[in-house]
Amino acid sequence: MLIGELAERAGTSPRTLRYYEEHGLIHPSRDANGYRQYDDGELRVVHEIRALLADGYGVDDIKPFVACLRAGNSSGHVCPDSAAVLRRRLAEVDGFLDQLTAVRHRLQTQLEEIKCQMTP
Repeated sequence: MLIGELAERAGTSPRTLRYYEEHGLIHPSRDANGYRQYDDGELRVVHEIRALLADGYGVDDIKPFVACLRAGNSSGHVCPDSAAVLRRRLAEVDGFLDQLTAVRHRLQTQLEEIKCQMTP
């Protein structure tokens, strides 16, 4: 399929697909006219890329997941390199949760102080 068809089927733009290609995430072949040609497997890869980007992963973090899919696995997260990214990302999320919990506690304390001052 051509880039426009892949973009439509994946719910993205041709420009985005060219960006993915620049970063080595997708690999089109070229026909005699130089047009990019994508097989159906690339659609699956693009869906994985978009899902990971939506979850906050960076382009470099996505590469092991794509490689895992290209190796014939049913999912991009089942390979050791992908699992390492998942573990790192989970640690980052846990850190964010700790920070948010501390902020929540401070806000709650401040609101309780206001409540005590307003009560005669």
